Formats: sequence, C-alpha cells, structure tokens
Amino acid sequence: MKFTANKSDLMAGVGIAIRAVPSHTTMKILECILIEAKGSEIILTANDMEMGIETRVKAGVEVPGTVAVDARMFSEIIRKLPDEIVTFMSDSDYHILIKCGKAKFSIGGKSGEEFTYLPPVEAEECVTVSQFTLKSVIQETIFSVAANENNKVMTGELFEIRGDIFRVVALDGHRIAIRRVALKETFENRKVIVPGKTLLDMSRILTGEMDDLVHIYFAKNHIAFEIPGTKMVSRLIDGEYFNIDQMISGDYETKITVNRTLLLSCVDRATLFVREGDKKPIIFELADQEMHLSIESPLGAMDESLDVAKEGKDMVIGFNPRLMLDALKAISDENVTIYLVNPKAPCFIKDDEMSYTYLVLPVNFIR
Repeated sequence: MKFTANKSDLMAGVGIAIRAVPSHTTMKILECILIEAKGSEIILTANDMEMGIETRVKAGVEVPGTVAVDARMFSEIIRKLPDEIVTFMSDSDYHILIKCGKAKFSIGGKSGEEFTYLPPVEAEECVTVSQFTLKSVIQETIFSVAANENNKVMTGELFEIRGDIFRVVALDGHRIAIRRVALKETFENRKVIVPGKTLLDMSRILTGEMDDLVHIYFAKNHIAFEIPGTKMVSRLIDGEYFNIDQMISGDYETKITVNRTLLLSCVDRATLFVREGDKKPIIFELADQEMHLSIESPLGAMDESLDVAKEGKDMVIGFNPRLMLDALKAISDENVTIYLVNPKAPCFIKDDEMSYTYLVLPVNFIR
C-alpha cells in the first residue's frame, strides 16, 4: 500500500475514527484503525463492537491495499508531523513507513483480516435534519443521561418519532430533559434508545451548520448517522423506556417568568458553596413579584434577590443548584418560565411551543 495525503485532512479523519476505538479491550485488533486505500481516497474504520465509525479522506493512492494500525500511536504521529504532505507506505509484512518533510517513522501494522467491519444497516426509515439541529438537541439533553450503569436504559436517550415530530428524551432519576423538533415530512411512529456515548461522540463530529444535513437511519437493532464522508453505526439499547408523558403534568400552583441570564448567574454563584457530592440546596423563596435565592453550607452563604413575573401562590422550594444550572445553560431564550406545583413536586421549565421541557426534582431542607 502507498498513498499521500494532506496532514490536516489525515488528522481530521483520524480524529473522527478514533472515537470508536475502545480505551480498554482484550481484543488487540479493536485498538487499531483499519486503513483501506483505493481509488482517490482512504477509508478509516474503527469499531468497538458497540459503535463503529467509517470516514473517508482524499488521498493520492499509488498502491491500493489494507492495513490495521494502532490508533493511539498513529494519531500521535500524525498530530506531531509538520503541516506538509504525508506519505504512507506498508509492505506485505505490514511494516509501515510514514514520511512527512524530513520526519520519518517506522511502526508495525497488522493484517485487516481479523478486523470487524461496521455491521450492515438494513434501514427501515431515514430521517433527515440539519447538523445544527441534531447537535443542538444532543447538547441540550445529554447532561441528563445517567452516568452509572445501574439502569442501562437511563444511559441512553429516547429517540421518538411521532408523525412529523422528533422528540429526544434523557433522564437520570433526578431530572428530565426533553427537546421537540418539527420535521418536514411525516414518518411512521417509532421509539429507540440510543447510547449516550454514541450521541456525545456524534455531537463532536457534527459541524453544527444549518445548511449541512445528517441522515438518520433506523433499523431493528442499530441506528446509523451519515454526514458527508462519514458514517457512524451504533447498537441500540434494549429495553422499554419510561412513560415520560405520565411524568409531565400540566397542573401548577405557581408560575414565574424571569430573565434567564440573571437567574443562571445567580445559581452559578451558589455553586461556589457546594462541594462535589454535597446535597446543599439553593432555596427559592417566591413572594409577590420577587424571588429570593439563598444557600448555606460549611463553605459560606449567599443571598440574592431577582425580580420576577409571578402568577399564583407564594412558595418556598429547594433545588440542587448544579441540576438547575445545567437546565438553564441548555436554554437560549432571553426569559424562562418555571412552573411549580408544591415544594415536594418537580418543577418544569418549558416554553410555550414545548420545543424544550426540563424537569428538576426538588430537594428537602430544614430551615
């Protein structure tokens, strides 16, 4: 095999593919990126058996071929090369020579025969959205995915199609994040649970441009995302997702509208007095058209007041400031509306169009 490619193009391709290389595995071949040179491009493939990525890089292919190379080593070598044309060669024994400018590296490769390619996805349906939309939806919900594996379903996000509405849901037992997107076409109803890691990696690959599209293919056990030059295939999480609609109530006793930036800044300041793992709540005290916020901990205390537009009863309720902060950061509106039922019931932050809904459980406290 022999090909040449721009260092920047090669680095971008390796940076995408390496996201599917496992950090720990007993199968050494999975620590590799498979490089296939043919035509006028090279195809870089990585697969951790749960998620696989295939990405294409323009190249001048002199001798076609296939070789597997250690992903971490290859990535570091390419990253540290000068910004010039890279020449890559491998022989019949999979010895690899990489040259760029006056730099030269020799490393060992492997046969690609043992490599597991991406599973074929017999797509039942394709939904197309802008890369900006998908990236935003993931970023505005992914923080609510559970970090531990106690409940596998919670480590993923629900992708739900209802006619011309695409709904994404994440929850971790303390909060729920929901985003709704209107589609240009109507589709058959379906629900799948996509691993959070897959979505996090996908969001980092997406350009975030409104004019760039991503095609989402749904199959029985897999989901595939395709953007120009790159395909990601992931296993779905088995199981029944929670009935979110039962958890979302339209009833409320108190409704407040407040400037999002001011509230976010205030809650952010409150986190100064919360150590990791602490359960010290920030207290929201609502009376008349004012919201008084306070927090006390061994580290210190804070008191602050904000003007709000309030409808309904006065109320005192406590929240984990970090959970409230995550929700506020995910919203871009100038003002946010918070709906409260009672001090022991979840609060809802949502807009009139229901394009986003965030549920945060309250924290019990003694005054």
